Amino acid sequence: MVTSPKLDLRKYVAITSIIILLVMTVLDVSLVNVALPVISKDFNVTESATVWLVTIYQLIIVMLLLPLASIGDQFSYRRNFLTGLVIFTLGSFMCAASRSFSILMFSRGIQAIGAAGVMSVNVALTRVIYPRNILGRGLALNAMFISIATAAGPSLAGWILSITSWHWLFLINIPFGLVAFIIGIKTLPRNPNPPENPYFDWKGGALNLLFFGLLFYSLGNIVDPNDMPVCIIMLLGAFVAGYFYVRRELNSKRPMFPVDLFKIRLYSTSILTSTSSFIAQNLTLIALPFLFLSVLKLSELTTGLVMTPWPLATMIISPLAARWIERHNAAFTAAAGMFVFLTGLILLVFLPINAHVWDIVWRMAICGIGFGFFQTPNNIVMVMATPVERTGAAGGMQSTARLTGQTAGSTIVSIIFALTATISFSVNICLFVAMLFALVACIFSIDRGRVIIKRKVTL
Repeated sequence: MVTSPKLDLRKYVAITSIIILLVMTVLDVSLVNVALPVISKDFNVTESATVWLVTIYQLIIVMLLLPLASIGDQFSYRRNFLTGLVIFTLGSFMCAASRSFSILMFSRGIQAIGAAGVMSVNVALTRVIYPRNILGRGLALNAMFISIATAAGPSLAGWILSITSWHWLFLINIPFGLVAFIIGIKTLPRNPNPPENPYFDWKGGALNLLFFGLLFYSLGNIVDPNDMPVCIIMLLGAFVAGYFYVRRELNSKRPMFPVDLFKIRLYSTSILTSTSSFIAQNLTLIALPFLFLSVLKLSELTTGLVMTPWPLATMIISPLAARWIERHNAAFTAAAGMFVFLTGLILLVFLPINAHVWDIVWRMAICGIGFGFFQTPNNIVMVMATPVERTGAAGGMQSTARLTGQTAGSTIVSIIFALTATISFSVNICLFVAMLFALVACIFSIDRGRVIIKRKVTL
């Protein structure tokens, strides 16, 4: 029986700093989503304009993740994290103090830069802090708190907005940011194997910004007929930038876009699996509220309640999955979780038109259980398949894969809704497409499990 090494008190405290920032960055998205109508009214701007508060946040994060992860690998995960923390907290104060919508947009961009700094190295710091054979518990703990923040976000935002102004949605970040900084500066570890001659590839960084910026902006707006010609041109520009970017990275010793890691079969299939899973998840989570509100005629409050079992189930299952994979094949565990998730999607497709609330709740819970049993094992295979000194790049690419999947999922939903006639039919198509991507993730996970057994890989 394998005995698990224990964490000393200093490392427990360091983990607290990481968790606080993860919760802050995840909560911030949920809080702002709920507050968009209020902000629109307060600044007298259109609803479509306020959506840019969400778009610019996600766009800047995905553009900066890999460059900042590279800086973390080359110089310091700790410095990246603390700098990102300070910028995110400053951005939160600037958002709360904004007196015009343009200033709020600018401040939101500052916030996103800080969030990218934190997200680019949180996996790397977690790997440095946790002993190898209980790393799964650390990743599961992160996933659990992310699920808690996701589940609590809409309710917390509604409560804050019911008693005070939207400014407090940003102000609450400041005391938590100060606490996390004090803890982090005293306890966060330094890079275990820093390179002798660290450097940053500025040209590669510029190509990364150009590629991901053009790609995600064009994907996010391509369904609008008025923007389609411009978006197609931008999409072509993204492919050109991507070609020169990858070509440059192939000749780099420590590539920003981790082409060296993609040569590792377990890692490359894990990235594809992660992207497929988040496409499936976002397809489902974006489409279902339309079904509940417009077809089943549930109220906004009831819709929020029936959506909650998904993140709650993920929160409960993630730590159990982490313990399970300490003695069992992590990839096969991920495959089993994705199969359960796929089963939940099938059950949602056959949801009766006169369904009771509990008919929805237990189906959503099955989806959450499946995703919770998939997420941590998938992440542990992805991270442990890479060299320690490349953990920053691996973690940055992991976050990029998640955001790519989420963006692709929302884009597919927009296209399906634009091309189909009725909401119920649109939602069913979305669920069928989600099932297809979940099946792909399941097949990739089974393949990874076979590789682990065949090559006797130790995770």
